Amino acid sequence: MLPKRFRREGKPAGRAVLDRKTKHLVKRIRPGEVAVIDHQDLDELAAEAMVEKRVKAVINAADSFTGWYPAAGSRRLLEAGIPLLDRVGPCIFEKVKEGMHIVLDEDTLWLEDSGDQRMVAKGRRFTREVCQRKMEEGRANLEDSLKGFIANTLSYASKEQSLVTSSLPVPSLRTRMKGRHVVAVVRGTNYKKDLKAIRSYIREVRPVLLAVDGGADALIQIGLQPDIILGDMDSVSDRALKSGAELIVHAYPDGIAPGRERLERLGIAPYVIPSVGTSEDVAMLMAFQEGADLIVTVGSHSNMVDFLEKGRKGMASTLLVRMKIGSKLVDAKGVNRLYRSRVRWKELSVVGLASVFPACALLAVDPDLLHGMKLLWLQLKLIWT
Repeated sequence: MLPKRFRREGKPAGRAVLDRKTKHLVKRIRPGEVAVIDHQDLDELAAEAMVEKRVKAVINAADSFTGWYPAAGSRRLLEAGIPLLDRVGPCIFEKVKEGMHIVLDEDTLWLEDSGDQRMVAKGRRFTREVCQRKMEEGRANLEDSLKGFIANTLSYASKEQSLVTSSLPVPSLRTRMKGRHVVAVVRGTNYKKDLKAIRSYIREVRPVLLAVDGGADALIQIGLQPDIILGDMDSVSDRALKSGAELIVHAYPDGIAPGRERLERLGIAPYVIPSVGTSEDVAMLMAFQEGADLIVTVGSHSNMVDFLEKGRKGMASTLLVRMKIGSKLVDAKGVNRLYRSRVRWKELSVVGLASVFPACALLAVDPDLLHGMKLLWLQLKLIWT
């Protein structure tokens, strides 16, 4: 056994937090703690959540990057400087318990308990070289993965036609969508950045805010109140559920709704919509069926990698839904990358002065001071948005 001083100095260490479901782990892990997960082909959304939580290190029982497709989660952890040890095996959940202090030393995981130190697992220390090799492997396998994905999608699309050829059993809601814009917020890659990018649009237009599960928390984080929360309710916080939004549990076609039990424990009686497809599909279909004038999606899943990261081998229901509602659909995914304005102070002062002169001229001929100030405010607002 290596001396304690040699192992501990400069090594990533911390209190272990364990969960086989990464989306559940990120709800309770705190900065400086070590995440112990079981997540094959770690997706970017899960990785980003751990980055935001400022975890000390990540220990993965599974293979973080199989190379079956270009999964981006492992790379995101490396970019954030978070050490990753994977392929340690499922026995890690038996050897390490919640709250134990663990130390990562290269490809070896050590347990410290009341002065006693022992090795509990060995795995693969994920490096940039490993990531690059796996990314190339994933790109090479993309064509084969796509063939299987297409076959699965088309096969299930023929079986799930009823999703778009019949009406959803939408309950009578107090939130009216007819003739209004609806923004559907889903937990997807960079969904928080995209949501912030359209915040000015939301404040101006005041659309219906329809959150799918954890999308509700993203709205609340930027000071917005969801009108409706729809989903299986497994990734949304209690705070969001108690926010006053109308709650709709997405149930299986046979009516079984696991999410309803959680809400009933909170003393909430939700609406229920049984349907095939994903909660995201049901949310968009509901908005369309209720007469929304425009449906804007944030964080939506729309391509093969999106669905493979969710563990789905096809996207039949999503394909059908988009075929039906496409004329009213605006996908805001990636909108944060379109343009990042960089206003220089010199340019800002020139534009600011230019906005003052028209306002002064207006005030000289029109004694209505309030009207003039409103125009000036609108010009200044355009500068800052």
